[in-house]
Amino acid sequence: MFYVYILRSEVDGCLYKGMTNNLQKRIEEHNSGKNKSTKGFLPWILVYNEEFETRIEARAREKYFKSVVGREYLKSILDN
Repeated sequence: MFYVYILRSEVDGCLYKGMTNNLQKRIEEHNSGKNKSTKGFLPWILVYNEEFETRIEARAREKYFKSVVGREYLKSILDN
């Protein structure tokens, strides 16, 4: 299984969108500072995730969340 996940920084509230096949391990990597793009905003909390059977499906969804329309969708579901 593949996961698309959304993390929120507890420092400034910014969102990080990513994809992985091991969600728990990936969150631990973000929170241990192993990811260059997220280590300045520690700690991170998981606020949303979706599960997919294929990497292709997960990658398409991740790209969607990074688009303008996808960011608006995330804002609408995370604000509720």
